[in-house]
Amino acid sequence: MSDNSRLLRRLFDERVRQHGLTAAQARLLLSLDLFPGENQAFYADRLEIEPITLTRIVDRMEDAGWLERRADPADRRARILHLTGKSRRIVETLRLTLDAMMEEVLAGMNVGERRMLETLNGRIGDNLARARGRELVDG
Repeated sequence: MSDNSRLLRRLFDERVRQHGLTAAQARLLLSLDLFPGENQAFYADRLEIEPITLTRIVDRMEDAGWLERRADPADRRARILHLTGKSRRIVETLRLTLDAMMEEVLAGMNVGERRMLETLNGRIGDNLARARGRELVDG
């Protein structure tokens, strides 16, 4: 699993680089699309990067017009990240790129095998989340 994860991440990096984005930038844009209206801490955790690292990425992307920060009405210290019109176009392009990439990755698998893989990956993810939750409570 580790080797396949590493290879998939490399392939993703190569594909998004073709659109002039780093993997972290692409992942942030896709996360903003999937989970809109969250603060920077949420996205830092989701991308598994330090908040200061995300702040630097957001600074550059905001300067380039890819996203914008807005005050969080529930917390004066926090900022909510939002996609811009410019980034919405690239998000659609990224989705198409990822769909094509996944077709390559899943080549040779029939519909039943793909569904089974999705089910098993979901189960593994749930198990990992529970194990991590126990570690955080016990640790």
